[in-house]
Amino acid sequence: MIYTVTLNPAIDYVVSLEAFHPGEVNRSQSDYKEAGGKGINVSRVLDRFGVQSTALGFVGGFTGKFITDYLTEIEIEHDFVSLKQDTRINVKLKAASEESEVNGVSPTIEEDEYQAFLLKLEQLKKGDIVILAGSLPSSLSINVYQEMVAMLKQQDVIAILDTSGAPLAEAINASPSFIKPNHHELAELFDTEVKDDQDVIRLAKQLHQEQQIDHVLVSMAKAGAIYVGVGGVMKLSAPKGTAVHSVGAGDSAVAGFIYSWQTSENAEEAAKYAVAAGSATAFSKTLCTKEEVEALLPQVNVTHI
Repeated sequence: MIYTVTLNPAIDYVVSLEAFHPGEVNRSQSDYKEAGGKGINVSRVLDRFGVQSTALGFVGGFTGKFITDYLTEIEIEHDFVSLKQDTRINVKLKAASEESEVNGVSPTIEEDEYQAFLLKLEQLKKGDIVILAGSLPSSLSINVYQEMVAMLKQQDVIAILDTSGAPLAEAINASPSFIKPNHHELAELFDTEVKDDQDVIRLAKQLHQEQQIDHVLVSMAKAGAIYVGVGGVMKLSAPKGTAVHSVGAGDSAVAGFIYSWQTSENAEEAAKYAVAAGSATAFSKTLCTKEEVEALLPQVNVTHI
């Protein structure tokens, strides 16, 4: 069974404008609301690939009810811990070719709520896959992902991680099976500069060899991606297209990798599917479909290094 974990979900309120003028009254051309958060996005993309998952995490208040109702409506299983405080709302403004975001304040997660969540993880079994994705609420310690990865590995559960900054720096010490930093996050992780592909490969090899991470997929936007792991070292080109929707592209790449790896256990095929999935979401107005991903797959060229 696949589980996704979103510790800091939100309602994404997406507003389209002809132009955004700070300090003035702006009128939207259209808007919509959806359940947001990286783990939730992964569940939504997996669902579009025909793969069932269960969404875990924290929700609270009327905003939390919106998220659970949303997932129920699209038939995605969920088992969240209920919080005393409301789930946050993130406002995403789309005007012409620019995107701006105003992210809401995260609710406080009390110790009893956090322990209730850990109890859910403790019930998972050997062979289950858990995708830990997104930022951490400020009320949680930066090492909670590290603790979760370590606990899951003791249970023979496969831990997938997609986060950045200090939580990533802590969690790699527990050796998750898969991580997907972009090249900027990779540079931040090692407090150095990444000037070219060789720098990316060198640092990714350190993560694979020294931290014993099976799969390191470094995304580089239009420049494609570099994979280092049990499948060797390879550079993957990005499909050509016009980016219209950046939200969820990285989450789609994670879902693509997991989907393909589960069916093929072939790192090259999984990395190709990840790149195609991330691009498909970037090129569309919402999260990608399986058909959109597979239409882009032939454009993803692989060079083994």
